Amino acid sequence: MNLNISGYTNLLCLLGHPAQHSKSPAMHNEACSILGLDYCYLAFDIEPHEIETAVKSLRLFGSRGFNLTMPFKESVIPYLDELSKASYLCQSVNTVVNENGKLYGHTTDGIGYMDSLRDVDFDIRGGKMTLLGAGGAAKSILTQAALDGVKEIFLFKRKNASFQDTVSFAERIQKETNAKIMVLDMADEYELKQAIGKSDLLVNATNVGMEEDISLVKKEFLRQDLFVSDIIYHPSMTRLLKDAKEVGARYLNGEYMLLFQGAAAFELWTGQKMPTEEIKKRCFS
Repeated sequence: MNLNISGYTNLLCLLGHPAQHSKSPAMHNEACSILGLDYCYLAFDIEPHEIETAVKSLRLFGSRGFNLTMPFKESVIPYLDELSKASYLCQSVNTVVNENGKLYGHTTDGIGYMDSLRDVDFDIRGGKMTLLGAGGAAKSILTQAALDGVKEIFLFKRKNASFQDTVSFAERIQKETNAKIMVLDMADEYELKQAIGKSDLLVNATNVGMEEDISLVKKEFLRQDLFVSDIIYHPSMTRLLKDAKEVGARYLNGEYMLLFQGAAAFELWTGQKMPTEEIKKRCFS
């Protein structure tokens, strides 16, 4: 990577808490270097209450755009000017594009996730999936999966104050697609076992497994013909993926979701396609 920073270099960045573990800076800076684009991508770890100040600052600095990771994919929305249709549907933003001071929110998480499955020759279209979590990334994945033709989705979340909001979200996506979506209580192990038993794909879209070697799913719920996916990529092998490997199931962590959602964001910012095969070799090997 050869970055030549000048007075004309434009800023791209990630806002997250935490943010330092992210591969996004390496990936985007490498892509800019390969294509000869005058951008620099940085990662900023900010506190949750600082999101409004951060967005105002990036607008003031004339940043071309930025990514958002946990916990900002929903909380950033009030500070943006417009949302794409997909972002509006799932009420989640992971990519912001600055067009002459006007901030447009997009979601590329779902696109990146579905592209990561296709990249390993797994096709979930017409199938059934169990999705754990209902945060920004989970909603983006569910929205894109439904748009892409997944037949049935079992969405599990904690039965807390936002449970009914998630039910309303699922109903909204059902009206826009042909998918059947059921929202279920994460604490209901019987329903979880039944759903996984009917599914072709299991996705963990929570942060459980990032800090501790634990899983939301008992190992005995997994089986060899189930594809198991975790959007976490640090660590590369969560407890869920270790269990999947032990039962002989195919599995995938979140690295290539990161790559392909990044590629979609990169194209929104620069108008050019990210050289994904080269980035795989340099940043994901």
